[in-house]
Amino acid sequence: MAGSTVRGSEEHRRPWWARTARAVRAYVRRAPGTYIWLAILLVTTQVIRHVEPATADRILERRSTNLHHLQVSPVRVLVTSALWIAGGGWLSYFLLYNLFHVPAERWLGTMRWLSVALLAHVGATYLSEGALGWAIHRGIASPSAVYTLDYGVSYALAGVVAVLTYLLVRPWRYLYAAGVLIVYGLGVQQSRDYTSLGHFSAALIGFACYPLTRDRPGSFDPVASARTLRQRVRGHRARGR
Repeated sequence: MAGSTVRGSEEHRRPWWARTARAVRAYVRRAPGTYIWLAILLVTTQVIRHVEPATADRILERRSTNLHHLQVSPVRVLVTSALWIAGGGWLSYFLLYNLFHVPAERWLGTMRWLSVALLAHVGATYLSEGALGWAIHRGIASPSAVYTLDYGVSYALAGVVAVLTYLLVRPWRYLYAAGVLIVYGLGVQQSRDYTSLGHFSAALIGFACYPLTRDRPGSFDPVASARTLRQRVRGHRARGR
């Protein structure tokens, strides 16, 4: 007990910036895959921002998981397409990754979390592009659609969002799952495009990843967490008086 007290007092005497840096390091180390991915996305986002529009188009076209590239170089484009952001800024994805990827990686472990993300990314890509191929074959879509740009991290994100359903305790689990289905289902109903179909497919794949979650310890109760947070805030206020 004395040793822990001494360590606690030494920690308190550290400069605030040193304590903050140590807390950030500890936070990041608990979800290394997420932050490596975010670092890569930061670099690729800056690349696209600082090159000419025509050059950016060529870069992204080479990494697009369209029907043409899925036929000639599927592995290359499936990997590289997940290293670029399609729509939205890096900061918005930084927030989304911390809301969904970080808790999923901490709960499932890096390998299982990555498996969910890859299954959603690859599976949704083939399902959406397969639907597009069917539409082209039936004459519903133009043959030039085989070269449509299709890249980004949103399919993997949708799968991870869905698999977090199994982290929640009942009955919040069912409400959360219904919310996921409504959000991605409305996307299909409103947009009626193949990307929205891909997002909905990715969410369904995330739900189907339940076997990867069955033996993982831990659960999340939003009501209990809110009560704990409220008690901590009250405690801080009381000590500040």
